[in-house]
Amino acid sequence: MSELENNEPLLITEEEETAYDETEKVHIVRDEDENDLEHGVGCGGAPPFSWKKLWLFTGPGFLMSIAFLDPGNLEGDLQAGAVAGYSLLWLLMWATAMGLLVQLLSARLGVATGRHLAELCRDEYPTWARMVLWVMAEFALIGSDIQEVIGSAIAIKILSNGILPLWAGVLITALDCFVFLFLENYGIRKLEAVFAVLIATMAVSFAWMFGQAKPSGSELLIGILVPKLSSRTIQKAVGVVGCIIMPHNVFLHSALVQSREVDKRQKYRVQEALNYYTIESTIALFVSFMINLFVTTVFAKGFYNTDLADSIGLVNAGQYLQDKYGGGVFPILYIWGIGLLAAGQSSTITGTYAGQFIMGGFLNFKMKKWLRALITRSCAIIPTIIVALVFDSSEATLDVLNEWLNVLQSIQIPFALIPLLCLVSKEQIMGSFKIGPLYQTIAWLVAALVILINGYLLLEFFTSEVSGVVYTGLVTMFTASYGAFIFYLIARGITFTPWRFKAGSIQ
Repeated sequence: MSELENNEPLLITEEEETAYDETEKVHIVRDEDENDLEHGVGCGGAPPFSWKKLWLFTGPGFLMSIAFLDPGNLEGDLQAGAVAGYSLLWLLMWATAMGLLVQLLSARLGVATGRHLAELCRDEYPTWARMVLWVMAEFALIGSDIQEVIGSAIAIKILSNGILPLWAGVLITALDCFVFLFLENYGIRKLEAVFAVLIATMAVSFAWMFGQAKPSGSELLIGILVPKLSSRTIQKAVGVVGCIIMPHNVFLHSALVQSREVDKRQKYRVQEALNYYTIESTIALFVSFMINLFVTTVFAKGFYNTDLADSIGLVNAGQYLQDKYGGGVFPILYIWGIGLLAAGQSSTITGTYAGQFIMGGFLNFKMKKWLRALITRSCAIIPTIIVALVFDSSEATLDVLNEWLNVLQSIQIPFALIPLLCLVSKEQIMGSFKIGPLYQTIAWLVAALVILINGYLLLEFFTSEVSGVVYTGLVTMFTASYGAFIFYLIARGITFTPWRFKAGSIQ
């Protein structure tokens, strides 16, 4: 570290916070035969397709896809498979498609404006509203991070044969923020390569389990193509859809896409970036869908219609797999542990990444990277260590905690989705890249569906968990305030004032 860097203040407020400095961005090399005068030939006015450019744009979508593969999603997969068998695979596919639509809107916002969602919220909302949005985003991130860290700690406990307790696994996982900082110093492409290895590890691990379990091919195909619901599976179906949209991931993707050098003065360059990001994100979420499908079908094959179906969870899943499928050359317990560890580690690092963008964007200050990562990581690690110490010996209590954390994240979903949809619909902000009426209608229907499904989860949870006059009164007051703020966000979206920079000003 240079003497100049040592003398820099920890907090820098003179400059506006940006997702990436110009020196950190990946340079997009133009093809030798590409000519600016020929840019009308390709799709949407963009230059013709290039595999080389697709490779250069590949990365942000795969980092975004990790939120679809975190330990919370894996637990939802295994429980859906155990309780509903193959019957919810169609819903998993369509839920992933809805998640893709939301993430493409997030990418569109980041590319067209050159700013990410947290920064735009800071400019577009009054101080009190943006502070509420910031606090909500931080709560959602902390809730997600606790689940991810606990998932990693469970994997470490499995792979150490129980020698390392849950709290020790939490401490080991906490070190990932320093790994993140180390990798970030070598450039965004090196960081993306590490995540690619972690995703590949998940894919190989869960595909190996799929091969050992040998699920029914015909039942799998029917489960994907034929929609089916029953009173027994409705709650798991709601859970499958509800856990797809992660609030912090919406903020994250709008920042990640700015890691590429895109000349926003040239409209066709912006369109080119959007085209490549669409392809890359679709491929990334197809991979995530296949991994989720592997997990669901393995547990559908092994535990559907058994006495264990309703009791299986992330904590005991590995042992249940071992008891069902035995050892083999590589015991399935450890294969599961390796896949779960890759899921937990990758999602906690992306959580640290998202936390930096959320904090910097809403509050508009720049910190040294190590300090901001330390603050972001501490917000999740400290409560997680407490959780690990208190609940290490109780699987049932960990399951209850997981339900509360799911509620915490469900509450936050409107506070990421509604600002996103309002912003991408406004010409003052998006210019010619605003979404059209049909796209707006589809996006709002998807958002409404996701919010209603999560509302159903909240109603079910509070109906079963909350009792007594005092608690009921508090929940009623909270619900009224919650609904009023959502109404405010929608109304505010209709009356956004013109922004100081228009994406439509590009030539």
